Amino acid sequence: MSEHTSDAAIWVKGLSKSFGHGPVLRGLDLVVTWGESLAMFGANGAGKTTLLRILATQARPDAGTVMVAGCQLSRQAAAARGRVGVVAHGGLLYDDLTCLENLVFYGRLYGLPDVHTRGLAVLERLALKDQAGRRVRTLSHGQQKRLAIARAILHNPRLLLLDEAESGLDSESLAVLRTVVAEWTTPERAVMMTTHNRELGHAWATRTVELSGGRLQPAARPALDTAR
Repeated sequence: MSEHTSDAAIWVKGLSKSFGHGPVLRGLDLVVTWGESLAMFGANGAGKTTLLRILATQARPDAGTVMVAGCQLSRQAAAARGRVGVVAHGGLLYDDLTCLENLVFYGRLYGLPDVHTRGLAVLERLALKDQAGRRVRTLSHGQQKRLAIARAILHNPRLLLLDEAESGLDSESLAVLRTVVAEWTTPERAVMMTTHNRELGHAWATRTVELSGGRLQPAARPALDTAR
């Protein structure tokens, strides 16, 4: 692993995390460079969500060094949060607020100027502008997922962390998400996503890895079906 961390979106060395039932991550190493989109596969319970929660500063490792967007998380977690957008299993949305009210609330937390204008622009980007005044609880599952993506990109983060963000999406919402992943795979940005959909992961990402036994290894591409 390179010691030059300034050009890495994610730099992890010797990461370990245990829960009551035992270790989940075991001396894990990872580098994601700017311009990459990384898809991570793994069985249920392998630790994919745990790893993303650590990268998102939502959980602390037991050991190891973690740098995200140039910030060492052990002492610069607050700075890292401003550079990272997260789509987690829970949408991190307020059901009784409207779509726009949710984005205005988060925009103010990030100190964004003109949060109403920014919120409307992001809603339009996610094909939700017509739903701006609707309460979250009245939205379909796909619309709620798109709003969670809108919240994640609201502050124009350099790094996107997506935890099975495609799960349960209809074709329209899936197409929107794929476009966002492509737009964030640029020399100044990066994406890390978890998914059980290997075909999608290999199609969307520039690199794929497998989390097994608490460590990462390159993921094999599925064999072509020669019988067709």
